[in-house]
Amino acid sequence: MEQNITEVMTHLVFQIAVIIFAVRIFGNLAEKVGIPSVLGELVAGIIIGPYALGTIPLPGFADGLFPLNSASLAVTPELYSFSILASIILLFSSGIETDLKLFLKYSVTGGIIGFGGVAVSFLLGNITAMIMLKTNFMDVRSLFLGIMSTATSVGITARILSDKKKMDSPEGVTILAAAVFDDVLGIVLLAVVMGIVSALSGGAAVSGGKIGLIAFKAFSIWLVFTALSIIFSKQIARFVRLFGGSSDFTIASFGIALVLAGIFEKHGLAMIIGAYTTGLALSSTEIAPVIQEKIHGIYKFFVPIFFAVMGMSVNIRELANPAVLIFGFVYTALAIIAKIIGCGGPAFLLGFNLKGAIRIGAGMIPRGEVALIIAGIGLTAKVIDQELFSVIILMTLVTTLAAPPLLNVLLGIKGRGTRKEIKSSESQQFIWDFKDEEIATLILDMFIEELRKEGFYIQMLNIAEGVAQARKGDVSLAVAAEGSKLNIQTAMEDMGFVKGEIYEVVLRLNNSLCSLEALKNTNALKQGLINSENRVEPAIIKVISKDVISSELKSTNKEDVLEELVWLLEKSGKVIDHKAVLADIKARENIMSTGLENGIALPHAKSDGVKEICVAFGIKKEGLDFNSLDKKPAKIFVMIVSPKSGESPQMQVMSSVTGILQKTELRDKLLAANGADEILSVIESVNKK
Repeated sequence: MEQNITEVMTHLVFQIAVIIFAVRIFGNLAEKVGIPSVLGELVAGIIIGPYALGTIPLPGFADGLFPLNSASLAVTPELYSFSILASIILLFSSGIETDLKLFLKYSVTGGIIGFGGVAVSFLLGNITAMIMLKTNFMDVRSLFLGIMSTATSVGITARILSDKKKMDSPEGVTILAAAVFDDVLGIVLLAVVMGIVSALSGGAAVSGGKIGLIAFKAFSIWLVFTALSIIFSKQIARFVRLFGGSSDFTIASFGIALVLAGIFEKHGLAMIIGAYTTGLALSSTEIAPVIQEKIHGIYKFFVPIFFAVMGMSVNIRELANPAVLIFGFVYTALAIIAKIIGCGGPAFLLGFNLKGAIRIGAGMIPRGEVALIIAGIGLTAKVIDQELFSVIILMTLVTTLAAPPLLNVLLGIKGRGTRKEIKSSESQQFIWDFKDEEIATLILDMFIEELRKEGFYIQMLNIAEGVAQARKGDVSLAVAAEGSKLNIQTAMEDMGFVKGEIYEVVLRLNNSLCSLEALKNTNALKQGLINSENRVEPAIIKVISKDVISSELKSTNKEDVLEELVWLLEKSGKVIDHKAVLADIKARENIMSTGLENGIALPHAKSDGVKEICVAFGIKKEGLDFNSLDKKPAKIFVMIVSPKSGESPQMQVMSSVTGILQKTELRDKLLAANGADEILSVIESVNKK
């Protein structure tokens, strides 16, 4: 038995190795000819699979590297398990990419158009199956082909809109808002249909009332788990963070996705629904951007394997069958028409002209990742056979290939897509080549995080290609990573804001730019730090204790006061290397003085010389020269040091400290205080107000 298991695992290792190289070769070739890499990965699976080259005998593999396992499961159970895990990763990532706030904010127009596209696609797909299969509307095959028709791969459309500088056009904004609803409604429909499929056990006829009850139960399960996940999303985020740093809590988050996926499967629903629900819940938490970044490497490894396995399940003989081709042509044609009518029709009624409505419909045509996942679920559950699976693959291929050129042509037609003139500025593109792909990706992540801090809603449209949209009020940005280049598109009057934000991000990354000339305009930022109404976090202020407070600093110059404050920090017990802390503090001061206005100085740094964040508080009543912003002596000194690695709220501590020191009467009380106890009492009095 042990030898047999070893043989099975050895076979699996060789299979995965071949798939890894095949999907990358064909995926890269697909991108070079201008089609999505997912189609290249699908074709790779077809070519190396059991219905093509996979059964050719090789040394050590008498039946071929990918022998046909069975009619319902073309590949081995072990390889299929990998693909299931990949599908869970894909839907978990899709959920994380969905901006829940965006979903709620743009719920009217996007909801109507998204609902229209899903409803018409489901009806036409179902009716097509009824006619071609000569069955009834509630036949599970009809239901399944109906739901297959609803899927949309908006990442493909987003790339086209970005390339054509139409991401912030009325059509582009509407397509992307509707796509959020399309994803959610598609998942709901899948939950309902899978509930029916599970209860009917392969298609046994039951009454309409019972089917309604089954659908209600499936929808209720989805709704309850989704609502609870969203309500307790912050608690879930806090729980996973208990496991450690960003990599650890990302893995823990995926663990929760696996748990919920298993629960949904146990209740007769698809595992991917549980994965999507987990991602959707966490999408509104502060750890979502980190999970997006960390899950990307796992995504790049597993997801192409899924598409290859889906390709291996395609019987190319069935795909060449005239009956399949006819069925596939009719189904595909109606799938295209359904999106144009279902999405374009409501758009026409909501202020778009015929040209704009057709553009919106065309933008919703591509089927992709989710469609293939649902098809794989149907094939494994024996809801559909190889013939219908081939029909679905044909539809997915054609709609994904046909949509880009069609949308390009429609967007190239001159003239606005709305009935009334909408005031809008000409879009501009800002392309910055950082000469390094990793640097470009890092800056993209930092830029998106800064936009979130500015109050923008972020929609990650394609995590694999780094395509995102950011919106706040009338401001709309399209962001795309293209190798070492960062491509940002927005209205002309918003380009100054974009360049300013990128500039700030670059400054933080590159200390060589931190010269007085490069930072000559940062005085306003320093003034804002002390003159703004900063939030005072009670928990953060608690890091200031009596033993790190000096009411009478002895130093008479800047160098000495820095060293005296570091010695104060050692009393906290958190300093493990005095020299390292002092060196890092001085290095930060050499970049630019931390002397502010009103007699305040905030020397700070990140250092390997401390175990956790620590604060020292010192008073020099007569003051000393600290090269402050207002050229006046500094009298109140707050030194803040946090570890370089791991998480520590250094900027929040600084903001809270300046929130305390911004009031003149409070500064006067601190300078008049006698001893550390009085100083600490003044600080703590702020939290009691």
